[in-house]
Amino acid sequence: MFDRGAEAGRRHEPQRLAAVPEAEATPESLLHRTALGDEEAFAALYDRTAPRVYGLCVRVLRDPAQAEEVAQEVLVEVWRTATRFDERRGSANAWITTIAHRRAVDRVRSAQAAGDRERRAAAGAAETAYDSVAEAAANRLEHRQVRRCLQTLTELQRQAVALAYYGGHTYRQVATLLETAVPTVKTRIRDGLIKLRDCLEVAR
Repeated sequence: MFDRGAEAGRRHEPQRLAAVPEAEATPESLLHRTALGDEEAFAALYDRTAPRVYGLCVRVLRDPAQAEEVAQEVLVEVWRTATRFDERRGSANAWITTIAHRRAVDRVRSAQAAGDRERRAAAGAAETAYDSVAEAAANRLEHRQVRRCLQTLTELQRQAVALAYYGGHTYRQVATLLETAVPTVKTRIRDGLIKLRDCLEVAR
């Protein structure tokens, strides 16, 4: 599932601590040996902890693909920062689990922030697009003129504009309701608003 060799191979002439075989060594001793550049110790530590790390990431992220990616990042971080482990402050498993949890939570927060930015951008774009038409309809024209101009739009344009402008839906919500792609919805709304604006200007 993970490529432990790619990162471990970057260390030059790793030191080795002869002694307890990897199968019998504790996670703490494997982590200390990893800090000294012992690739075999890291391989053993990797095999022991990868399933636990991946399982924790899946529980936090709810997405196997993202969990695998984050778990890989965690094990790479363990290899790179093994010298920071202090056995007096907790076990090796707890140290690695803390790194995994922090990475997974960071990924969730990053995804949420990206989603929030996308929603704000979509709302801002929609608001900008609708302002001129809304002002014209509210201040200069009667509702019957707006309805008449709406009839000049194609059926697809009218549906998209009605859902977005009158229904208050976002581009993504309109796309879902019309079962079409977001770029197509944006095009329909843009063209529909231009045509509607021109019609309303003539009706003034």
